[in-house]
Amino acid sequence: MKRTLREQIEDFYLPRQLVDAILEVGEIPQESEEVEVGVGFIDIADYTFLSKFLTPKENQEVLNGLYTAFNGVLRKHGGYLNKIEGDSLMFHFGGLIDPVVRKTADPDEIRLYMAKELFFTCVEMQRVSLRFNSADDRFLEDYHNETDRQALSRAFAIMERLRSDDAVANPLSAMFQIRIRVGANLGEVTIGNFGPDGARQWDVIGMPVIDAKRMESTAPVGGLRISQAYYEILNSHGFLEEYRNRFCREARALGSRYGTITWDELFSVRQVRLREKGGAAYETCSIQVNPSLPEQMAEQVLALLAHGRFGAKRILSILKYYRGNRHVIEAIEEALAHQGVILRRSEAYEIMYPQRFSELLGRLDNDRQALEKELGQELSLFEIFTLLGRYQDTINHRTATGEDDLPFASYDRHVALARENLLRQYEEEKTAIAQRAYFHNVVFPLVFGSIFSAILEYQSGQEDLELLSG
Repeated sequence: MKRTLREQIEDFYLPRQLVDAILEVGEIPQESEEVEVGVGFIDIADYTFLSKFLTPKENQEVLNGLYTAFNGVLRKHGGYLNKIEGDSLMFHFGGLIDPVVRKTADPDEIRLYMAKELFFTCVEMQRVSLRFNSADDRFLEDYHNETDRQALSRAFAIMERLRSDDAVANPLSAMFQIRIRVGANLGEVTIGNFGPDGARQWDVIGMPVIDAKRMESTAPVGGLRISQAYYEILNSHGFLEEYRNRFCREARALGSRYGTITWDELFSVRQVRLREKGGAAYETCSIQVNPSLPEQMAEQVLALLAHGRFGAKRILSILKYYRGNRHVIEAIEEALAHQGVILRRSEAYEIMYPQRFSELLGRLDNDRQALEKELGQELSLFEIFTLLGRYQDTINHRTATGEDDLPFASYDRHVALARENLLRQYEEEKTAIAQRAYFHNVVFPLVFGSIFSAILEYQSGQEDLELLSG
């Protein structure tokens, strides 16, 4: 029997998982419900850079292929693709449309299921994006639907074309890899039908959703950020230990520096602040996902060395972004040294600690070369960045004295004490502002400026060698 256009439209646009769930329930749910769900967000980092190499149609096909791959991961784990907005998407576990939840009565069992599947889904999403960079045909073996396979094949064909095109292959490889940010959270939300008649959507709303989006916006590129509360759930049930063992085994098999990663490096529990939310603080855990990240970043840096000043700027961006990651910075430092890039530790140390530097230099009879050699043996690039971070933490730390705690004896005395207290705080704040301004406008840019100059020096030397050989 021939299907009507309306039936084709409904089948084309309506989420099949939602339709199947409603058919199983036997009616369209009219009332919303408050339930615990697991929510995840994905955003493609710096996608605008890749889009410059693509036509509008190719952009569409690459994104469709990537989202087809993501949706395959969700189907495998039982998650629901909630919505796609440009180069980002939202998904969740739990609620009426989750087939596991519909068949399970124990709330603790449901929570455990959602926590585990959401976490490993997020990890697998990251792995999917990595496989896209190499257009790995073996990837297609996991997708049996012909429509999905065609979408993936078209996306892979575009990626392969970019890799083989001499005009773009090297710069693309050097300056861009498909990497995503992933954020996730677990919590109680309102789930149900939202929107006007004719444009309703099955959706979830609530603070856990907002927090999950904030986890994504602050997640490391190529990594995952979750709330600390979600981290505690995963940790208490052994899921993180299971993940760590698997991660380290894979890293060691790849010969990666991550083979020796510590628990605190793999799971970095710390507070993050959002400037756009007035400095609101969130307790989070940032999780590493790519077991060969240090080596991949080192390879990218070496490729960037061949692209002049623009490449040097991109290297600096990478160093700034990963300056807190010991394994990545050590891999990059080793690669640069092997290539012949000479980084001056003494320059960076003098910028940060001029008085200490003068004392050290005086002890060595003002022999800068001797001091450079000494500091080069004592301080790695990562340790330089660690000192820079401590410097920043010191100037950012301040303790305010509350005027509400002032003792009251009389009106005149209380006002006088308040004025004295506020003026003192003002003077302290002026000093703190000056120190922060000096750090951000002088110290930080000069430390990285020294590295930038060292890279330009290397590139200039390579150009001279090419001229001589030519």
